[in-house]
Amino acid sequence: MGPELEFEKPVNELKDKISELKQFMDEKDIDLSDELSRLQNRLAALEKETYSHLTPWQRVQIARDLKRPTTLDYIPLLFESFIECHGDRLYGDDAAIVAGIAKFHGRPVTVIGEQRGRNTKENIMRNFGSPNPEGYRKALRLMKQADKFHRPIITFIDTKGAFPGKTAEEHGQSEAIARNLFEMSGLTVPLISVVIGEGASGGALAIGVGNKILMLENSWYSVISPEGAAALLWKDSGLAEKAAETMKITGSDLKKLGIIDKLIPEVLGGAHHDPKKQSELIGDALEETLSELDHLTGGQVREQRLAKYRAIGDFDTIHGHAANHSAFSYSTIKQ
Repeated sequence: MGPELEFEKPVNELKDKISELKQFMDEKDIDLSDELSRLQNRLAALEKETYSHLTPWQRVQIARDLKRPTTLDYIPLLFESFIECHGDRLYGDDAAIVAGIAKFHGRPVTVIGEQRGRNTKENIMRNFGSPNPEGYRKALRLMKQADKFHRPIITFIDTKGAFPGKTAEEHGQSEAIARNLFEMSGLTVPLISVVIGEGASGGALAIGVGNKILMLENSWYSVISPEGAAALLWKDSGLAEKAAETMKITGSDLKKLGIIDKLIPEVLGGAHHDPKKQSELIGDALEETLSELDHLTGGQVREQRLAKYRAIGDFDTIHGHAANHSAFSYSTIKQ
């Protein structure tokens, strides 16, 4: 269990009081249901107030919670008959990338996701969720297979970034990421990416060149972490909270900028409070997004993806705000 977040302390203290009261009532066989009801109502109001006004930095902290569901938590809740595939057929297997084939509502799909650990042993095995080149090559192998057999691809992004170590560089980390970006841009099957936690730099983008990018409410997506940005801009990683505010890395900001396509709401307090309910919300968003892309031909799928990325960063200088022209390009394709 990770450290308690400062802004959650009042909520957790009230939860502890409610637990103590319930235990007291059971032990002493005393009816204090009125007091219990009062505390529960107070808790509901406090939770709503706390989690309805989260700052970007607080969302970053929730995204990093060790209890937060990972790719392997969501797979059995979202898919049937998942078969994991291993190895890049060049060097080895990378446990930081989970990849395989499954069925989503009876439909064959390819599933790829970044996977971190929950404790030290798991994190060492999964390299703290930071993939090596062989992980990205494994992902690409499965993507090409999906393209060959006309299976939609669903990826789950959750990484602090690609592994920057000496071995990774010796094995071609930069080339592996660049190759994935190049190959993903030409796929003729729908690729839907879901940011479920942290989405940093090329480590995220290497499995995230999607036709549609979905993002959980308490996740973040950026070219660099808040700590890294603070260290570069102000020579002080301790200003990460300020950087998080400045960088526009949360789902609501990225939706306004046209970088992501859909913001998936989270259960109150974060996905880890009810992974089953959260998976239902993700499943609904995936079903809706797949239906939006289903009628497109292979060539149209590729063109829609290219139009989406060409539109990012296109600013309307007359009105002084970001203008996402993906919808126009998409409607042109559909015609």
